[in-house]
Amino acid sequence: MRYVRMPIEVESPEQVGYDAIRYNLCESSMRDRTVAELGLDLDVGRMLLLYGDHRGHSGLRALLAAEGGCDPDQVLLTTGAAGALFIVSTTLLEAGDHLVVLRPNYATNIETPRAIGAQSSYVELTFEDGWQWSVDQVAAAMTPRTRLVSVTTPHNPTGVVVPREQLARLAELVAARGAHLLVDETYRDLTIEEPAPFATTLGPHVISVASLSKAYGLPGLRLGWLMTRDPALNERFLAAKEQIFICGPVLDEELAYRVYARRATERPVIAAGVAAGRAIMRDWIARETAMEWVEPAGGVVCFPRIRPDAPVDVARFYAALTGDHRTWVGPGHWFEQHDRYMRIGFGWPTADELRGGLAAISASLRAATL
Repeated sequence: MRYVRMPIEVESPEQVGYDAIRYNLCESSMRDRTVAELGLDLDVGRMLLLYGDHRGHSGLRALLAAEGGCDPDQVLLTTGAAGALFIVSTTLLEAGDHLVVLRPNYATNIETPRAIGAQSSYVELTFEDGWQWSVDQVAAAMTPRTRLVSVTTPHNPTGVVVPREQLARLAELVAARGAHLLVDETYRDLTIEEPAPFATTLGPHVISVASLSKAYGLPGLRLGWLMTRDPALNERFLAAKEQIFICGPVLDEELAYRVYARRATERPVIAAGVAAGRAIMRDWIARETAMEWVEPAGGVVCFPRIRPDAPVDVARFYAALTGDHRTWVGPGHWFEQHDRYMRIGFGWPTADELRGGLAAISASLRAATL
């Protein structure tokens, strides 16, 4: 494995120091929550800190399986979605194997296969195409050596949602080519419409990955999962987890179970917060003539850009933004794109913080105008 630190981690707020940031617009989740805010009746003092079920909390797996069209034993709890993605890549790919992956993308979906030595073909998403991709593009990128196709919906960093019919056609293509389909559904509970069934319902060769980090504001629990209806593949994934972690933290899993068990009451509150943040973004974009975006249909991030014809010195812009205004966004190079693009998270900051950060972006644009 050839590990390389990713810019998105090196330059993250937790590495820079939250105290150094005034307006944090680069977070990709809902706002972090305290244990007290969860309002859970949990007697931690009586919890036995044993080795837990290697697959994870049985109650949480049952809830997930009911939505994933699979058996609870076909759900594997992991250390966040990042842990699930690592398990999938290291189980299915070896040096020289081929995969097809969208770009831009969440960095782990691209970097872990590189660390393994796998060969990647990228379906390049563009602003001009509304960050959309087609099944024909994926088909053209596949080769006889393709072992894995990796897509994300809702997409990070753009917020684009893949129509269910398109995902079903992709699943058929991947099955016909003898490969596996990975669907990163981390933002599934943050779509404008009612969440679609987990992608595992599309076939035994489809692997769904998600977590509680983004939608529920619980990244500190490090609780994610992967699902597959292929029994043999499920056993391989379990073997990988056992060799890396043995099992998950029982306290994290119990907290996660109790939150997810009341998701029917959690989701409307979350949806209202997402809608409010998106509305603030929409109003700002309409006023800020130097910026443009593709409005997201899901998630709590968007990927606007400084207009190509806007006479802005990009280096001066970021210097003003981070230096003068202490405001953080996710610059394009986090996603292997030009820094005229930036990921803005509108779910984590309060309304006042979001407005303040957007005002800082506007002021930095003016300061960097040639």
